[in-house]
Amino acid sequence: MNVLSRAPRIGITMDHETTASYSRYPWYALRENYCSSIAQSGGVPLPIPHERALVETYLDMIDGLVITGGNFDVSPALYGQEVVSDTVSMKDNRTLCEYALVQGALARSMPILGICGGQQLLNVVLGGTLIQHIPDAIAQPLAHEQPNPRHEAGHVVSFVEDSMLARIAGCAQTSVNSAHHQAVDVVAPKVRVNAYAPDGVIEGIELPDHPFCLGVQWHPEFFISEVDHKLYTAFIEAAKIYAGNVG
Repeated sequence: MNVLSRAPRIGITMDHETTASYSRYPWYALRENYCSSIAQSGGVPLPIPHERALVETYLDMIDGLVITGGNFDVSPALYGQEVVSDTVSMKDNRTLCEYALVQGALARSMPILGICGGQQLLNVVLGGTLIQHIPDAIAQPLAHEQPNPRHEAGHVVSFVEDSMLARIAGCAQTSVNSAHHQAVDVVAPKVRVNAYAPDGVIEGIELPDHPFCLGVQWHPEFFISEVDHKLYTAFIEAAKIYAGNVG
């Protein structure tokens, strides 16, 4: 096993907007702490545009992949369903580009970290489905779209014993922020659930047969707990090993 001496390059997917708040023309967006959390953990953040024809080129350039969240939903058509909730909104070009990036990263055994909607996409790519709107499916759910600021905790999650995430965390539970109205429903084949919210909503998944393929439903880039720091450290270390092996 080779470990890279240089800082690993981490691809981070961006959002896409057409509102005129920044430009009258379509523009990309990425919250600053998606990048700073990578840099503070020892990686080099590289935002990735939505150019599907260049997916393999992007993957050639990076050592790890972060699929970010956003104020939109994965198309239910990608998991064999129709839209059943009027809360569902989609950004198809972004999703299709991220879908291809995840497929390519999986084929290369490249480290993958899915955050919030990124976890949901990861489950879909691997063959699972989603709850389209948590209040329609869960009795008395927690406030998964928390009213308080995202840099504060919204609820706790409990880790599944002996999972990769539990080993990284080194504890039984932690407090997390929460900003989602969808969640994993049917878990994809070969995927393991590694964390739950108190109301039963799946808060984390991982692919045991992959060196590092992990999704969390919260936003660890805010670093509101020691677990968030440990998660990023483990991801960057996996990216170093990947780059050392392929380089």
